[in-house]
Amino acid sequence: MLWPDTFNNYFRPQTAIAATLVLESLGFTVAIPERPLCCGRPLYDWGMLDSAKRLWRRTMRALQREIEAGTSIVGLEPACVSAFRDELPGLFPHDALVQKLSKQTLFFTEFIERIGKDAPLPQIGRSALAQIHCHHDSVIQPQSERWVLGRLDLDCEFLPSGCCGMAGSFGFESEKYDLSMRAAERVLLPRIRAAAPDTTLLANGFSCREQIEQATGRKTTHIAELISQAL
Repeated sequence: MLWPDTFNNYFRPQTAIAATLVLESLGFTVAIPERPLCCGRPLYDWGMLDSAKRLWRRTMRALQREIEAGTSIVGLEPACVSAFRDELPGLFPHDALVQKLSKQTLFFTEFIERIGKDAPLPQIGRSALAQIHCHHDSVIQPQSERWVLGRLDLDCEFLPSGCCGMAGSFGFESEKYDLSMRAAERVLLPRIRAAAPDTTLLANGFSCREQIEQATGRKTTHIAELISQAL
């Protein structure tokens, strides 16, 4: 099952389409829920825990059959996947179905490495810069991302920039904008501005994509989009 995260589904529907095409080309059957399912992060980031729990319960009901069947839940947005893996078990520590869902949720590249390790991937052979999302780095861990990029024969530089500065809604708030941009200008934005025009800019997280595209005018690519374009 492909879980179309709310951020991706709302801002970049082509990412979910690309991921579906890639997984189907690798021999997997993809089912997308009938309606977008939110991880609740925008709510509990602002302390609205009761509202977040109500939203989570709706999500759990929508996914219950697939959870019980052991279906892998594949996410495309690192912040959302980390919510399933980290925050969700914390909100419902005694719910067995929640714990099961947490273990069945994988980021797109994790799924390819763990479940489709021997599946053929295209050889892309170009230069790329990769910005790893904070939640990807801290909760999901980027090893699978590196493994998949290596399988694609991509000459990829992983930017040592840490947080892009956007951090969800943080960079959109007027009183925090200057701090957000200082974080981005530390390493990320100068390196991207210096990159050759044909360099692919890889960014899986919504926040990172928005910060890069708004501050530099350069287009970013999700890894699912990159693989889909090469197929």
